[in-house]
Amino acid sequence: MAAYVVNEITITDVDRYRQYAERMPDTLTPFGGRFLARGTPEPIAGEAPLGRVVILEFPDIERAKKWRDSVDYQALLRIRDASSTSRVYVIEGANLNNFVR
Repeated sequence: MAAYVVNEITITDVDRYRQYAERMPDTLTPFGGRFLARGTPEPIAGEAPLGRVVILEFPDIERAKKWRDSVDYQALLRIRDASSTSRVYVIEGANLNNFVR
């Protein structure tokens, strides 16, 4: 079942963060990952997270975690962490057949 990595991120060093952003998409491909959304959220109810939100899709949670732990991504993660603060989590997609109606 699909899994979604959500990153709520506040960039503190734009130039350094750009180094991360330019190289990060290539790390997704070996794990079947892709961008679904990225940008500044617009609140509908309550307060939106500060900064940007990035949503990635992977075929499953296992591959999302393998991407996160990969050598290539870990090298870039040091750049991201030095140029931003963030809260990142993964969530499994909904199996609508299991919902009670």
